Amino acid sequence: VAAAKLKCKTLVLAANLDAVAFLACNPSIGGTAKGQIVKEIDALGGQMALIADKCTLQMRMLNKSKGAAVYSPRAQVDKNAYHTEFKKLLESTEGLRLRQGEAVGIKKITKKSQTLWEVSTAAGEKFRCVSLIVATGVYLSSRIIVGKYTKKQGPNGFAGCYRLSAELKKLGFDLRRFKTGTPARIHRRSIDFSKTERQEGDEALPLSFLNEKANNSRVCHLTYTTPQTKELILRHKDKAPVYNGSINGVGPRYCPSIEDKVIRFADKERHQIFLEPEGEDTEEIYLAGLSSSMPVNVQREIVRTVKGLENAEIMRDAYAIEYDCIDPTELNASLMSKRHTGLFFAGQICGTSGYEEAAGQGLVAGINAARLVRGKPPFVLSRNSSYIGVLIDDITAKGVDEPYRMMTGRAEHRLLLRQDNADLRLTPTGREIGLVDDERYEKFIGRLKRLEGMKKTAEKTLDAKTANRILVEAKENPTETGATVSALLKRPAVRAEMLVNAGLFSDIPKNELESFETEIKYAGYIAKAEAQMKSQAALEAKKLPRGTDFTQIKGLKTEAAIKLNKIMPENLLRASEISGVSPADIQVLSVWLAIKSRNEKKGD
Repeated sequence: VAAAKLKCKTLVLAANLDAVAFLACNPSIGGTAKGQIVKEIDALGGQMALIADKCTLQMRMLNKSKGAAVYSPRAQVDKNAYHTEFKKLLESTEGLRLRQGEAVGIKKITKKSQTLWEVSTAAGEKFRCVSLIVATGVYLSSRIIVGKYTKKQGPNGFAGCYRLSAELKKLGFDLRRFKTGTPARIHRRSIDFSKTERQEGDEALPLSFLNEKANNSRVCHLTYTTPQTKELILRHKDKAPVYNGSINGVGPRYCPSIEDKVIRFADKERHQIFLEPEGEDTEEIYLAGLSSSMPVNVQREIVRTVKGLENAEIMRDAYAIEYDCIDPTELNASLMSKRHTGLFFAGQICGTSGYEEAAGQGLVAGINAARLVRGKPPFVLSRNSSYIGVLIDDITAKGVDEPYRMMTGRAEHRLLLRQDNADLRLTPTGREIGLVDDERYEKFIGRLKRLEGMKKTAEKTLDAKTANRILVEAKENPTETGATVSALLKRPAVRAEMLVNAGLFSDIPKNELESFETEIKYAGYIAKAEAQMKSQAALEAKKLPRGTDFTQIKGLKTEAAIKLNKIMPENLLRASEISGVSPADIQVLSVWLAIKSRNEKKGD
């Protein structure tokens, strides 16, 4: 969609159109750290948040008991509606053609001195393009595993893709095998909800900055495994493919199967299981936290040891799925291959997990594919600007040895990269690129004007009587001389709504006021984070020449030189993030760059 909106003639080739934007695992969008990515996609002019808002069943803000830096929105969505709405969007986007066909061949050709990519389908059709984005999800040479049963198949019964792996190997890509999995789905009527805890939605705003109210029409439920669950899994450990050698792929450390949880966290007597509706048009309930690859009879026993699920009627079995992916260090930060101009990658094929991580990459790849066609320089998001930037920097600079999942702890500047300020950070960039339309930009300009008004209000001094009325309500120590609005907001217990009750900020939307309050309360920490960010920016500005043979630079450790030659970082910041490259190596590179620059100025 991004490429088409940037005025490029665009083809989306899908093996099965029924699989377009199909949520094969969790029927949700957002979550811890993932919600930040969705907000950033929206701020840049992407589509995920807008589509999710149309299909939301329940909206929540996670981590509210923690600091604002880690607040993360999460929408429980209607799985079938999400697919339908996204397919409609593709069908109605000008300049975009949606075509069903299995891609089986990728070939680089030269036509009139121009390098093109030719994609061939199983039916013999051929398409040529300047920019090609490979986004195979978990379908590439995929295999599902349920106990001893295995089958060459994609997720949710869709067909996999089995001829592209060989094509990628011909192009020189090093493939590795990863694994993920999904829980069973059970019938709603077989659940005893009286043994579970209700999980209501809350007043969290929608995912898109363009929308003002989220739907909260459905309730989720929370339950727990029991000691019987643990005993049963340990008794059948030899039947678990993840432990008996049946699974070869590396699974996600931060989203383990229930058998993996029980064995890795042996001290825990129970684990949370969330019961989540799959949609308005189905009675299927998703068992979040209970993914498994055990044989079906063992799965049934496991599910029935969970509180409230004693009579569970399984509709779809849980399964593990293995698939091929590339080494993402073979890509630039634009997500284009370092060796093959015009060949981009996005999503799970880059070694990541999750819809949101894939969508963030898809947006960046789409933008850069279009910019290459137009002869424009690549668009790169730094880790200082966004969670998407952190994600892409992590996978392309450091590589992955398991499916990568975004977490707030990966973003060193998370206090600056909050979900509430994604539009302030990225909407001007989206406008410059050409994805932010007039409606979104006008709304953004309105927020900027209100923000300036809040800053002026914050400088006002309230008399002691007014200030103390607020301080008494907050149970804070009173003042004898009065205080500025900013000074009041810095008090830990003073909340923005108390100031609204005092007649201030009455025309400001609640979410914008809460964001402003965060900026005031964390001002000292934000200043330190910004200083650190400037230091990193200085390293980022020091570019490393393309084609550098690092083994020829005196003073670099052999390990560092080998790693640098493999990854070919674009600047000192990216070099500093590579495992095996020490601060001393970065200092050597800095001196080498300074000498090189001085010699070039002398004409030497």
